[in-house]
Amino acid sequence: MHNFGLTPSTEDLSPEHASASDTLFSMNGKHGVVDSTLDERQDGFTWKIDEWWQRTEQAKTEDLYYYFQPVEAVDGAWVVTEGQRKLMFATYSYLGLLQHPRIIAAAQRAVEKYGAGTHGVRILGGTIDLHVEMERTIARFSDREDAIVFATGYVTNLATISALVGRGDWVLSDKWNHASIVDGCLLARGKFVRYRHNDIDDLEKELRKAPEGVGKLVVADAVFSMDGDILNLPAAVEICRRYNARLMVDEAHSLGVLGATGRGIEEYYDMPGSIDIKMGTLSKTIPGVGGYIASDRKLINFLRHTARGFVFSAALPPAVTAAITEAFHVLEDEAVERNKILSRNVRHFIEGLQAAGYDTGLTETPIVPIMVGSEERALAMTQYCQKHNVFILPVLPPAVPEGSARLRANVTAAHTPEDIDFALGVFIEAGRQIGVIE
Repeated sequence: MHNFGLTPSTEDLSPEHASASDTLFSMNGKHGVVDSTLDERQDGFTWKIDEWWQRTEQAKTEDLYYYFQPVEAVDGAWVVTEGQRKLMFATYSYLGLLQHPRIIAAAQRAVEKYGAGTHGVRILGGTIDLHVEMERTIARFSDREDAIVFATGYVTNLATISALVGRGDWVLSDKWNHASIVDGCLLARGKFVRYRHNDIDDLEKELRKAPEGVGKLVVADAVFSMDGDILNLPAAVEICRRYNARLMVDEAHSLGVLGATGRGIEEYYDMPGSIDIKMGTLSKTIPGVGGYIASDRKLINFLRHTARGFVFSAALPPAVTAAITEAFHVLEDEAVERNKILSRNVRHFIEGLQAAGYDTGLTETPIVPIMVGSEERALAMTQYCQKHNVFILPVLPPAVPEGSARLRANVTAAHTPEDIDFALGVFIEAGRQIGVIE
């Protein structure tokens, strides 16, 4: 089996594990047998390096390795990779803004005025006026007093959680949260507790155990990245207020997706201002790179001076910064119409899959898991789809539990109805040939 899990599962990365790699690189609880002839050097790291070399080389030999395909051209929802034109279903560009002319023009103007980079980290000489404008724009869009932007979404969660949660504090994380949240909880010096997925009763049971007066941070994804289901925000807010816990919500997959104007989960539930710490990424709906925290000005000031992933990371380049700012302005102008198209496409796609007999799990969003069960089926279906002009990738254990391997399809506003029909035809034929559906 080719154990190409995209991210470690939260089960595997529990605080009780001495090392995350003990699970990531093991088979059936034991280290795999490694061919020592792969590399002359032998030390304590050799087994894990060689094991992954063997896995990837075997998959490539069997024509089952489709990761890291270089895209040579982009044309709306279609891409060209290694000379083949494919319909992209492994994208995070939910509203189809990658080639928006206003965003591209803003980036070009910034390069011409400021050059390619900055003078370093933000806290020293790296801040330019574009950074200030970007953070003000994000704060206004998020309806918060202030915002801070980090170099990546992963670092945003890692740095924020580890800066806020110290010795004696508690951090409580949904078991299906993204790996960046899990790693932030592991890096923090407080008590790390995981509660059952979207189970507010279990969250309350754990909150009751926290000593009186300690800091308590509850962290959850707004939209869960492997299954596409949505956080029960009303219940989460109520329980956090009852136990005096702060609520941090990762809006990576809800920005631009949830709510009539794409403002995320608060708009979706009509609960403005209910989240204490709003996290979002700038590389999905927003076509840039980075992540942000939007909150009250005192918390943002605290993070600007204590979050090591911010203090010790270089500032975003001018072109990226200007593109991000303009992308938020585009959302303000166009998100309503683009969100309508996205919702239409999501319904079209999910209904087509379900009518053919596919299990699409709990999804309510553009993240659509096509459940196939075994790793072998997932790899075979990926191969069929890629050879028939649909760019899709599998999600395998340990990123998901054993027996729940899937293809993760991401629908966008850039897809046309004809694109959706074409993709459905490929997925349905693949499923029939491989035996997933009849």
